[in-house]
Amino acid sequence: MFTVEVRDHIMIAHSFHGEVFGPAQRLHGATFVVDAAFMSEALDANGIVIDIGRAHDALKAVLTPLNYRNLDEVPEFRGINTTTEFLSKHIHDALAKPARDGALGRPGRELKGLRITISESHVARAQYEAPLW
Repeated sequence: MFTVEVRDHIMIAHSFHGEVFGPAQRLHGATFVVDAAFMSEALDANGIVIDIGRAHDALKAVLTPLNYRNLDEVPEFRGINTTTEFLSKHIHDALAKPARDGALGRPGRELKGLRITISESHVARAQYEAPLW
């Protein structure tokens, strides 16, 4: 399987509900490094998985509405613990659309999967990976 990965980051604030989160129940900030890995079983006629520039633009477009936001105030997240795991699936679902639509320089049906990795720090990260079809 061939993989091309692009990276960006977001700076957010949020809080969690539930004793399991300890002090993270209080409002706190985070800087997340977000990696998006696009997978294909074969390279296209140009010798690529996807166009890296288009992929980076698509990732940035998905992250922009979250950047410099208090996620507790985002209406679609109301009442949800915006954990790293939750955010990795949210970003996956949003980025899957341009991938499936062929907006990354290759017909979407030729892409097999997408993996989102969010690093909270140099020692902790979460991922969500799923086939695109």
